[in-house]
Amino acid sequence: MDVYEAVDSRRAVRAFSDEPVPVEVLERVLAAAARAPSSGNLQPWHLYVVSGDPLAGLKKRATARALAGDPGDEREYPMYPAGMGGPPYRDRFTAAAAQRYAALGIERDDPGRPEKIAALNAGAFGAPVVLFCYLDRAMGPGQWTDAGMYLQTVMLLLRAEGLHSCPQVMWTMYRRTVAEAVGAGDGLVLLCGVAVGHAKAGVPPLRTDRADLAETVTFVGA
Repeated sequence: MDVYEAVDSRRAVRAFSDEPVPVEVLERVLAAAARAPSSGNLQPWHLYVVSGDPLAGLKKRATARALAGDPGDEREYPMYPAGMGGPPYRDRFTAAAAQRYAALGIERDDPGRPEKIAALNAGAFGAPVVLFCYLDRAMGPGQWTDAGMYLQTVMLLLRAEGLHSCPQVMWTMYRRTVAEAVGAGDGLVLLCGVAVGHAKAGVPPLRTDRADLAETVTFVGA
């Protein structure tokens, strides 16, 4: 798989099979991803790779919180800007959200929609592995950018291995539960989780729309 194919085929999968992911594949991916850009070579990311019984227990506790309508732990950073930043961002978000969860059988007017969405997320959509990415609290915006580039590298390498992923900022809502499960200390802040596995057969693939190039790119001097 070349780079263009990996980028084009990467999507946030929200229905995984229970087929296990070999540890040696994860080790190969994460070792290669260490070559991702890192300003000053700080390599600020710290990953916890969770699977098996520990992941099953974490999913169970998080799902119970979700189904109970638990609003989650206090946020350490905003998931989205206030008001979604206005158009066109709000419009893109609304359209994508409706498309995503309709594909999972959760309609917009379903009164139980918030709890159902939270429970699906808390179960990592059935993924057999979740990567939890933390940063030291001393790190700043530049290092958070590094972590984003690192995770994108991980997700593209997973595609090269025939695997899929779904980044989940939702896990920050249950960050205390996650920290207890992985043993993360107070000096670390949870950036997100990334569900990893094989796409579940029989579930139609969903690709959200992307803006035209002219909406997001300006060529100067070309």
